[in-house]
Amino acid sequence: MQIDNTTYSDLSVFDSHDEYSLFGKLDRTRTVGGRIQLLEFFNHPFSQLEKIIQTQQILKLIVEHEDTWAPSISNGTIMVMERFYETPLDKMPSSHDPVNARMYQLLHSQDYSLTRYSIGHFADFFRGMFSILTLKDSENIPRLLKDLLDRAAKMMSPLIIQTIGKKKSGDKLLPQEVVEFGNFIRDHFKTAAMELILLYGKLDAWYSMALAGKEFNLVMPQIVDTVLPEIEMEALYHLLLPKPVSYHVHMNPENNFFFLTGANMAGKSTFIKSVGAALFLAHLGMGVPAAKMKTSLFDGILSNINVVDNLVKGESYFFNEVQRIRKTILQISDNKKWLVLIDELFKGTNVQDAMKCSSTVIKGLIKIRYSLFILSTHLYEIGEELKQYPNINFKYFETGIKDGQLQFPYLLKDGISNDRLGYLILEREQVVELLDKL
Repeated sequence: MQIDNTTYSDLSVFDSHDEYSLFGKLDRTRTVGGRIQLLEFFNHPFSQLEKIIQTQQILKLIVEHEDTWAPSISNGTIMVMERFYETPLDKMPSSHDPVNARMYQLLHSQDYSLTRYSIGHFADFFRGMFSILTLKDSENIPRLLKDLLDRAAKMMSPLIIQTIGKKKSGDKLLPQEVVEFGNFIRDHFKTAAMELILLYGKLDAWYSMALAGKEFNLVMPQIVDTVLPEIEMEALYHLLLPKPVSYHVHMNPENNFFFLTGANMAGKSTFIKSVGAALFLAHLGMGVPAAKMKTSLFDGILSNINVVDNLVKGESYFFNEVQRIRKTILQISDNKKWLVLIDELFKGTNVQDAMKCSSTVIKGLIKIRYSLFILSTHLYEIGEELKQYPNINFKYFETGIKDGQLQFPYLLKDGISNDRLGYLILEREQVVELLDKL
Protein backbone atom coordinates (compact mmCIF):
# COMPACT_ATOMS: atom_id res chain seq x y z
CA MET A 1 0.00 0.00 0.00
CA GLN A 2 1.29 3.45 -0.95
CA ILE A 3 1.34 6.14 1.74
CA ASP A 4 3.44 9.28 1.50
CA ASN A 5 5.03 11.25 4.33
CA THR A 6 2.25 13.82 4.39
CA THR A 7 -0.37 11.13 4.93
CA TYR A 8 1.73 9.44 7.61
CA SER A 9 1.85 12.76 9.42
CA ASP A 10 -1.85 13.54 8.91
CA LEU A 11 -2.86 10.16 10.34
CA SER A 12 -0.48 10.53 13.33
CA VAL A 13 1.19 7.23 12.56
CA PHE A 14 4.50 8.53 13.92
CA ASP A 15 5.23 11.35 16.34
CA SER A 16 8.23 12.44 18.38
CA HIS A 17 5.96 12.04 21.40
CA ASP A 18 4.95 8.40 21.23
CA GLU A 19 1.76 8.88 23.22
CA TYR A 20 0.39 10.95 20.34
CA SER A 21 1.08 8.38 17.60
CA LEU A 22 -0.37 5.09 16.49
CA PHE A 23 3.08 3.55 16.53
CA GLY A 24 3.76 4.67 20.08
CA LYS A 25 0.34 3.48 21.20
CA LEU A 26 0.82 0.00 19.73
CA ASP A 27 4.54 -0.59 20.30
CA ARG A 28 4.95 -3.48 22.75
CA THR A 29 8.32 -4.71 21.50
CA ARG A 30 10.88 -6.00 23.98
CA THR A 31 14.03 -5.39 21.96
CA VAL A 32 15.62 -2.67 19.84
CA GLY A 33 15.64 -5.09 16.90
CA GLY A 34 11.93 -5.72 17.38
CA ARG A 35 11.20 -2.00 17.38
CA ILE A 36 13.23 -1.53 14.19
CA GLN A 37 11.29 -4.34 12.52
CA LEU A 38 7.97 -2.92 13.74
CA LEU A 39 8.95 0.43 12.22
CA GLU A 40 9.66 -1.44 8.99
CA PHE A 41 6.18 -2.98 9.06
CA PHE A 42 4.56 0.41 9.71
CA ASN A 43 6.55 2.01 6.91
CA HIS A 44 5.56 -0.67 4.40
CA PRO A 45 1.91 -1.73 4.80
CA PHE A 46 1.06 -4.69 2.60
CA SER A 47 -0.45 -4.49 -0.84
CA GLN A 48 -0.79 -8.28 -1.20
CA LEU A 49 -3.86 -9.93 0.30
CA GLU A 50 -1.99 -13.16 1.07
CA LYS A 51 0.57 -11.39 3.28
CA ILE A 52 -2.15 -9.54 5.18
CA ILE A 53 -4.09 -12.73 5.86
CA GLN A 54 -0.95 -14.61 6.91
CA THR A 55 -0.01 -11.80 9.29
CA GLN A 56 -3.51 -11.88 10.79
CA GLN A 57 -3.13 -15.64 11.32
CA ILE A 58 0.31 -15.19 12.89
CA LEU A 59 -0.99 -12.64 15.38
CA LYS A 60 -3.90 -14.89 16.34
CA LEU A 61 -1.50 -17.81 16.86
CA ILE A 62 0.79 -15.70 19.05
CA VAL A 63 -2.12 -14.60 21.25
CA GLU A 64 -3.07 -18.26 21.72
CA HIS A 65 0.49 -19.03 22.91
CA GLU A 66 1.21 -15.75 24.68
CA ASP A 67 2.07 -17.36 28.03
CA THR A 68 4.96 -19.36 26.59
CA TRP A 69 6.30 -16.65 24.29
CA ALA A 70 10.08 -16.46 24.95
CA PRO A 71 9.93 -14.99 28.48
CA SER A 72 13.71 -15.44 28.83
CA ILE A 73 14.63 -13.10 25.95
CA SER A 74 15.09 -9.41 26.74
CA ASN A 75 16.83 -6.51 25.09
CA GLY A 76 19.63 -6.95 27.60
CA THR A 77 20.07 -10.54 26.44
CA ILE A 78 20.48 -9.41 22.83
CA MET A 79 22.94 -6.68 23.83
CA VAL A 80 25.16 -9.10 25.77
CA MET A 81 25.22 -11.52 22.82
CA GLU A 82 26.24 -8.81 20.37
CA ARG A 83 28.91 -7.41 22.67
CA PHE A 84 30.41 -10.86 23.18
CA TYR A 85 31.36 -10.87 19.50
CA GLU A 86 32.55 -7.26 19.56
CA THR A 87 34.82 -7.59 22.61
CA PRO A 88 38.42 -8.71 22.03
CA LEU A 89 39.24 -11.76 24.16
CA ASP A 90 42.34 -13.81 24.71
CA LYS A 91 42.05 -17.02 22.73
CA MET A 92 40.59 -19.90 24.67
CA PRO A 93 42.31 -23.30 24.58
CA SER A 94 41.13 -25.59 21.79
CA SER A 95 40.87 -28.43 24.26
CA HIS A 96 38.27 -28.07 26.96
CA ASP A 97 39.62 -30.70 29.32
CA PRO A 98 39.41 -29.73 33.02
CA VAL A 99 43.11 -28.83 33.32
CA ASN A 100 43.22 -26.46 30.31
CA ALA A 101 39.90 -24.95 31.29
CA ARG A 102 41.06 -24.34 34.84
CA MET A 103 44.30 -22.75 33.63
CA TYR A 104 42.35 -20.40 31.36
CA GLN A 105 40.14 -19.48 34.29
CA LEU A 106 43.16 -18.62 36.43
CA LEU A 107 45.32 -16.88 33.84
CA HIS A 108 42.58 -15.02 31.96
CA SER A 109 40.08 -14.40 34.73
CA GLN A 110 38.39 -11.33 33.19
CA ASP A 111 37.89 -12.97 29.81
CA TYR A 112 36.71 -16.15 31.49
CA SER A 113 34.14 -14.23 33.57
CA LEU A 114 32.86 -12.35 30.54
CA THR A 115 32.54 -15.61 28.57
CA ARG A 116 30.69 -17.35 31.40
CA TYR A 117 28.37 -14.36 31.83
CA SER A 118 27.68 -14.20 28.08
CA ILE A 119 26.97 -17.92 27.85
CA GLY A 120 24.23 -17.44 30.42
CA HIS A 121 22.54 -14.93 28.14
CA PHE A 122 23.02 -17.13 25.09
CA ALA A 123 21.32 -19.89 27.08
CA ASP A 124 18.42 -17.54 27.85
CA PHE A 125 18.11 -16.68 24.16
CA PHE A 126 18.28 -20.32 23.00
CA ARG A 127 15.75 -21.37 25.63
CA GLY A 128 13.35 -18.67 24.49
CA MET A 129 13.81 -19.56 20.82
CA PHE A 130 13.23 -23.27 21.51
CA SER A 131 9.98 -22.25 23.23
CA ILE A 132 8.88 -20.34 20.13
CA LEU A 133 9.93 -23.23 17.86
CA THR A 134 7.18 -25.37 19.39
CA LEU A 135 4.77 -23.35 17.22
CA LYS A 136 6.16 -25.19 14.20
CA ASP A 137 3.87 -28.08 15.02
CA SER A 138 0.72 -25.95 15.17
CA GLU A 139 -2.08 -26.81 12.79
CA ASN A 140 -2.49 -24.48 9.81
CA ILE A 141 0.61 -22.49 10.71
CA PRO A 142 1.01 -19.64 8.17
CA ARG A 143 3.77 -20.21 5.64
CA LEU A 144 5.33 -16.84 6.51
CA LEU A 145 5.90 -17.96 10.10
CA LYS A 146 6.75 -21.57 9.31
CA ASP A 147 9.54 -20.59 6.90
CA LEU A 148 11.07 -18.33 9.54
CA LEU A 149 10.87 -20.98 12.26
CA ASP A 150 12.24 -23.68 9.96
CA ARG A 151 15.23 -21.45 9.26
CA ALA A 152 15.76 -20.82 12.99
CA ALA A 153 15.43 -24.52 13.79
CA LYS A 154 18.08 -25.42 11.23
CA MET A 155 20.56 -22.96 12.71
CA MET A 156 19.87 -24.20 16.22
CA SER A 157 20.14 -27.89 15.35
CA PRO A 158 23.75 -28.49 16.60
CA LEU A 159 23.72 -30.68 19.69
CA ILE A 160 25.86 -28.21 21.63
CA ILE A 161 23.30 -25.42 21.06
CA GLN A 162 20.55 -27.69 22.36
CA THR A 163 22.70 -28.50 25.39
CA ILE A 164 23.26 -24.81 26.13
CA GLY A 165 19.56 -24.13 25.67
CA LYS A 166 18.73 -26.67 28.38
CA LYS A 167 20.75 -24.72 30.93
CA LYS A 168 18.50 -22.86 33.31
CA SER A 169 19.03 -19.34 34.56
CA GLY A 170 21.38 -19.50 37.54
CA ASP A 171 22.88 -22.86 36.64
CA LYS A 172 26.58 -22.97 37.55
CA LEU A 173 28.83 -23.86 34.63
CA LEU A 174 31.95 -25.98 35.02
CA PRO A 175 35.17 -24.39 33.68
CA GLN A 176 35.34 -26.98 30.89
CA GLU A 177 31.77 -26.10 29.87
CA VAL A 178 32.64 -22.41 29.74
CA VAL A 179 35.58 -23.14 27.43
CA GLU A 180 33.68 -25.61 25.24
CA PHE A 181 30.54 -23.47 24.89
CA GLY A 182 32.52 -20.24 24.54
CA ASN A 183 34.74 -21.65 21.80
CA PHE A 184 31.80 -22.92 19.77
CA ILE A 185 29.69 -19.79 20.12
CA ARG A 186 32.54 -17.43 19.33
CA ASP A 187 34.35 -19.34 16.58
CA HIS A 188 31.60 -21.36 14.88
CA PHE A 189 28.27 -19.71 15.61
CA LYS A 190 28.64 -15.97 15.01
CA THR A 191 26.95 -15.85 11.59
CA ALA A 192 24.05 -17.99 12.82
CA ALA A 193 23.72 -15.95 16.03
CA MET A 194 23.49 -12.65 14.14
CA GLU A 195 20.83 -14.06 11.82
CA LEU A 196 18.89 -15.50 14.73
CA ILE A 197 18.88 -12.07 16.38
CA LEU A 198 17.43 -10.59 13.19
CA LEU A 199 14.81 -13.34 13.00
CA TYR A 200 13.86 -12.74 16.60
CA GLY A 201 13.41 -9.04 15.79
CA LYS A 202 10.65 -9.96 13.35
CA LEU A 203 9.11 -12.34 15.89
CA ASP A 204 9.24 -9.60 18.51
CA ALA A 205 7.49 -7.16 16.14
CA TRP A 206 4.72 -9.69 15.49
CA TYR A 207 4.46 -10.32 19.22
CA SER A 208 4.05 -6.58 19.79
CA MET A 209 1.29 -6.33 17.19
CA ALA A 210 -0.50 -9.32 18.67
CA LEU A 211 -0.20 -8.09 22.26
CA ALA A 212 -1.41 -4.58 21.37
CA GLY A 213 -4.36 -6.05 19.49
CA LYS A 214 -5.37 -8.02 22.57
CA GLU A 215 -4.77 -5.13 24.97
CA PHE A 216 -6.95 -2.69 23.00
CA ASN A 217 -9.57 -5.24 21.89
CA LEU A 218 -8.85 -4.67 18.23
CA VAL A 219 -10.92 -6.68 15.76
CA MET A 220 -9.46 -8.45 12.75
CA PRO A 221 -11.04 -7.01 9.60
CA GLN A 222 -12.19 -9.03 6.61
CA ILE A 223 -10.24 -7.94 3.56
CA VAL A 224 -11.35 -8.84 0.06
CA ASP A 225 -9.68 -8.24 -3.30
CA THR A 226 -12.37 -6.53 -5.36
CA VAL A 227 -12.21 -4.61 -8.62
CA LEU A 228 -13.90 -1.54 -7.13
CA PRO A 229 -13.37 -0.26 -3.57
CA GLU A 230 -15.70 -0.73 -0.65
CA ILE A 231 -15.44 -0.07 3.08
CA GLU A 232 -17.89 -1.16 5.75
CA MET A 233 -17.15 -0.33 9.38
CA GLU A 234 -19.34 -0.75 12.43
CA ALA A 235 -18.64 1.14 15.66
CA LEU A 236 -15.40 2.59 14.33
CA TYR A 237 -13.50 4.83 16.74
CA HIS A 238 -10.13 6.58 16.97
CA LEU A 239 -7.54 4.64 18.92
CA LEU A 240 -5.73 7.71 20.31
CA LEU A 241 -8.77 9.23 22.03
CA PRO A 242 -9.37 8.41 25.73
CA LYS A 243 -13.17 8.52 25.36
CA PRO A 244 -13.96 8.05 21.67
CA VAL A 245 -17.38 8.09 20.04
CA SER A 246 -17.99 5.39 17.44
CA TYR A 247 -19.24 5.72 13.86
CA HIS A 248 -20.76 3.50 11.21
CA VAL A 249 -19.22 3.90 7.77
CA HIS A 250 -20.32 2.32 4.50
CA MET A 251 -18.77 3.44 1.22
CA ASN A 252 -18.91 1.78 -2.18
CA PRO A 253 -18.78 2.77 -5.87
CA GLU A 254 -22.39 3.97 -5.73
CA ASN A 255 -21.64 6.12 -2.65
CA ASN A 256 -17.94 6.76 -2.98
CA PHE A 257 -17.88 10.40 -1.86
CA PHE A 258 -18.60 11.65 1.68
CA PHE A 259 -19.38 15.39 1.77
CA LEU A 260 -18.84 16.14 5.44
CA THR A 261 -19.97 19.33 7.20
CA GLY A 262 -20.21 20.61 10.75
CA ALA A 263 -18.83 23.26 13.06
CA ASN A 264 -15.26 23.42 14.29
CA MET A 265 -14.61 20.89 17.07
CA ALA A 266 -17.70 18.93 16.02
CA GLY A 267 -15.68 15.85 15.07
CA LYS A 268 -15.00 16.07 11.33
CA SER A 269 -11.22 15.76 11.48
CA THR A 270 -11.36 12.95 14.02
CA PHE A 271 -13.78 11.01 11.84
CA ILE A 272 -11.60 11.41 8.76
CA LYS A 273 -8.49 10.29 10.64
CA SER A 274 -10.35 7.35 12.18
CA VAL A 275 -11.23 5.93 8.78
CA GLY A 276 -7.69 6.43 7.47
CA ALA A 277 -6.04 4.95 10.55
CA ALA A 278 -8.29 1.86 10.52
CA LEU A 279 -7.59 1.19 6.84
CA PHE A 280 -3.86 1.61 7.48
CA LEU A 281 -3.87 -0.87 10.38
CA ALA A 282 -5.89 -3.34 8.32
CA HIS A 283 -3.18 -3.34 5.65
CA LEU A 284 -0.56 -4.13 8.30
CA GLY A 285 -2.43 -7.32 9.11
CA MET A 286 -3.45 -5.89 12.50
CA GLY A 287 -6.79 -5.60 14.19
CA VAL A 288 -8.72 -2.34 13.97
CA PRO A 289 -10.61 -0.19 16.52
CA ALA A 290 -14.12 -1.17 15.48
CA ALA A 291 -16.77 -3.74 16.26
CA LYS A 292 -16.60 -5.03 12.68
CA MET A 293 -14.83 -4.10 9.47
CA LYS A 294 -14.89 -5.35 5.91
CA THR A 295 -12.79 -3.63 3.30
CA SER A 296 -11.39 -4.01 -0.16
CA LEU A 297 -7.66 -4.32 -0.62
CA PHE A 298 -6.53 -0.75 -1.34
CA ASP A 299 -3.53 0.46 -3.31
CA GLY A 300 -2.98 3.54 -1.20
CA ILE A 301 -4.14 6.33 1.09
CA LEU A 302 -3.69 10.03 0.33
CA SER A 303 -4.62 12.85 2.70
CA ASN A 304 -4.86 16.62 2.64
CA ILE A 305 -5.37 17.56 6.28
CA ASN A 306 -2.50 19.53 7.82
CA VAL A 307 -1.22 21.61 4.92
CA VAL A 308 1.31 24.29 5.87
CA ASP A 309 2.90 27.23 4.10
CA ASN A 310 6.61 27.35 3.31
CA LEU A 311 8.21 30.65 4.25
CA VAL A 312 11.65 29.62 3.02
CA LYS A 313 10.38 28.90 -0.47
CA GLY A 314 7.95 31.78 -0.35
CA GLU A 315 5.01 29.44 -0.92
CA SER A 316 1.63 30.41 0.51
CA TYR A 317 -0.77 28.13 2.32
CA PHE A 318 -3.17 28.23 -0.62
CA PHE A 319 -0.41 27.45 -3.12
CA ASN A 320 0.56 24.35 -1.14
CA GLU A 321 -3.09 23.31 -0.94
CA VAL A 322 -3.31 23.51 -4.71
CA GLN A 323 -0.07 21.57 -5.14
CA ARG A 324 -1.30 18.85 -2.80
CA ILE A 325 -4.59 18.54 -4.72
CA ARG A 326 -2.66 18.46 -7.99
CA LYS A 327 -0.45 15.66 -6.69
CA THR A 328 -3.51 13.78 -5.47
CA ILE A 329 -5.25 14.00 -8.85
CA LEU A 330 -2.17 12.81 -10.70
CA GLN A 331 -1.68 9.96 -8.23
CA ILE A 332 -5.22 8.59 -8.25
CA SER A 333 -5.67 8.79 -12.04
CA ASP A 334 -4.13 5.32 -12.33
CA ASN A 335 -7.37 3.28 -12.04
CA LYS A 336 -6.17 1.87 -8.72
CA LYS A 337 -8.06 1.82 -5.45
CA TRP A 338 -7.30 4.84 -3.25
CA LEU A 339 -8.78 6.29 -0.09
CA VAL A 340 -8.55 10.10 -0.35
CA LEU A 341 -9.02 12.18 2.81
CA ILE A 342 -9.44 15.97 2.54
CA ASP A 343 -10.10 18.16 5.58
CA GLU A 344 -11.30 21.74 5.00
CA LEU A 345 -10.32 22.20 1.39
CA PHE A 346 -8.93 25.60 0.34
CA LYS A 347 -8.77 27.29 3.71
CA GLY A 348 -6.05 29.57 2.35
CA THR A 349 -8.19 31.83 0.17
CA ASN A 350 -11.34 33.97 0.46
CA VAL A 351 -14.76 32.37 0.77
CA GLN A 352 -16.00 33.04 -2.76
CA ASP A 353 -12.78 31.81 -4.31
CA ALA A 354 -12.74 28.77 -2.04
CA MET A 355 -16.31 27.88 -3.00
CA LYS A 356 -15.55 28.01 -6.71
CA CYS A 357 -12.30 26.05 -6.31
CA SER A 358 -13.89 23.44 -4.04
CA SER A 359 -16.87 22.91 -6.31
CA THR A 360 -14.60 22.48 -9.32
CA VAL A 361 -12.38 19.96 -7.54
CA ILE A 362 -15.28 17.94 -6.16
CA LYS A 363 -17.04 17.73 -9.53
CA GLY A 364 -13.82 16.43 -11.01
CA LEU A 365 -13.03 13.92 -8.27
CA ILE A 366 -16.46 12.27 -8.35
CA LYS A 367 -15.68 11.05 -11.86
CA ILE A 368 -13.13 8.65 -10.38
CA ARG A 369 -15.00 5.52 -9.33
CA TYR A 370 -11.90 3.50 -8.42
CA SER A 371 -11.34 5.61 -5.30
CA LEU A 372 -13.25 6.56 -2.15
CA PHE A 373 -13.29 10.17 -0.94
CA ILE A 374 -14.06 11.83 2.38
CA LEU A 375 -14.05 15.62 2.21
CA SER A 376 -14.96 18.03 4.98
CA THR A 377 -15.75 21.69 4.45
CA HIS A 378 -17.23 24.80 6.04
CA LEU A 379 -18.58 25.82 2.67
CA TYR A 380 -22.06 24.43 3.24
CA GLU A 381 -23.49 26.48 0.38
CA ILE A 382 -21.88 24.37 -2.34
CA GLY A 383 -23.75 21.33 -1.03
CA GLU A 384 -26.96 22.33 -2.81
CA GLU A 385 -25.43 22.26 -6.28
CA LEU A 386 -23.79 18.90 -5.54
CA LYS A 387 -27.04 17.12 -4.64
CA GLN A 388 -27.55 16.25 -8.30
CA TYR A 389 -24.71 13.71 -8.07
CA PRO A 390 -26.01 10.37 -6.77
CA ASN A 391 -22.62 9.07 -5.61
CA ILE A 392 -22.16 11.89 -3.07
CA ASN A 393 -23.25 10.99 0.47
CA PHE A 394 -23.97 14.06 2.58
CA LYS A 395 -23.06 13.69 6.26
CA TYR A 396 -22.73 16.19 9.07
CA PHE A 397 -21.84 16.47 12.74
CA GLU A 398 -24.49 18.18 14.80
CA THR A 399 -23.76 20.74 17.49
CA GLY A 400 -26.09 22.11 20.12
CA ILE A 401 -26.40 25.02 22.54
CA LYS A 402 -27.63 24.60 26.10
CA ASP A 403 -27.57 27.41 28.64
CA GLY A 404 -25.26 29.33 26.35
CA GLN A 405 -22.76 26.50 26.21
CA LEU A 406 -21.78 24.55 23.11
CA GLN A 407 -22.45 20.84 23.08
CA PHE A 408 -20.73 18.37 20.78
CA PRO A 409 -22.36 14.93 20.72
CA TYR A 410 -19.97 13.84 17.90
CA LEU A 411 -22.78 11.97 16.17
CA LEU A 412 -22.66 11.51 12.41
CA LYS A 413 -25.97 12.26 10.70
CA ASP A 414 -27.35 12.40 7.17
CA GLY A 415 -27.59 15.79 5.52
CA ILE A 416 -25.76 19.12 5.46
CA SER A 417 -25.03 21.19 8.56
CA ASN A 418 -26.21 24.79 8.76
CA ASP A 419 -24.50 25.59 12.06
CA ARG A 420 -23.04 29.08 12.30
CA LEU A 421 -21.30 29.10 15.65
CA GLY A 422 -18.25 31.27 15.07
CA TYR A 423 -19.74 34.43 16.57
CA LEU A 424 -21.20 32.49 19.49
CA ILE A 425 -17.75 31.17 20.35
CA LEU A 426 -16.37 34.69 20.08
CA GLU A 427 -18.98 35.85 22.59
CA ARG A 428 -18.54 32.87 24.89
CA GLU A 429 -14.81 33.50 25.16
CA GLN A 430 -15.60 37.17 26.03
CA VAL A 431 -13.74 38.46 22.98
CA VAL A 432 -16.70 40.65 21.98
CA GLU A 433 -16.90 42.05 25.52
CA LEU A 434 -13.17 42.85 25.53
CA LEU A 435 -13.46 44.61 22.19
CA ASP A 436 -16.40 46.71 23.41
CA LYS A 437 -14.29 47.97 26.30
CA LEU A 438 -11.50 49.24 24.05
